[in-house]
Amino acid sequence: MLKIALIILSILQMNFAFAQSETPLVPIDKKDVIEMLDPPGAAALNIMLGALSSFKVLRKSEQASIANTTSLVKIKVLPFIALEESTQIALEDHWDQLNPSQRQLFIDYIEHSLIKDYVGMLYSYKEIDYVEIALQKKVLRKDNKALVKLEIKPNAGAKPSLITLKMIRNDRWKIYDVVFSGVSVVKNYSSQFNSHIKRKGLDSLIEKTIERLNKK
Repeated sequence: MLKIALIILSILQMNFAFAQSETPLVPIDKKDVIEMLDPPGAAALNIMLGALSSFKVLRKSEQASIANTTSLVKIKVLPFIALEESTQIALEDHWDQLNPSQRQLFIDYIEHSLIKDYVGMLYSYKEIDYVEIALQKKVLRKDNKALVKLEIKPNAGAKPSLITLKMIRNDRWKIYDVVFSGVSVVKNYSSQFNSHIKRKGLDSLIEKTIERLNKK
């Protein structure tokens, strides 16, 4: 009996010593947890896969009208676009010269224009039998921004097309620019804005933007 008691005591001492020697737990930063759960590459894949899969259904059912595709973009893509950041980049330093209502005017214009751009992007896939999307290279990261390159193959015989999504993370990863067929959508708007401002001034651009929105 004494022998058993000594063995138990020895085991307890060993366990206590082991517990004392364990490396203390290091707290994980909240940002690191978010990064593990929501990496930019996965976010980009989910956004494009959701949009293209839904568009494939429309194509197959012969329901891919402009109106239906526009609704698709509003549901599947628009919530994941960083509209304010996109507008700031497009306006460059002129953003600081605008009051809140004028800023909202341009945000509305960029929203309207980007919806049309994404509809056109989807329409470029004339035949879409299945959706195959892959990350092309390692995702480039700097602070809360990321550059994600995707290869999209809509059918077996198609050559993969390359899309680059420029993303920013505030509450979640969102797209602030997209490069399609070698053209940056937001930079294209920036060129248009700057060209108009140089010729006619910022006030003229504001008036022109109001006219365009009223015609939509």
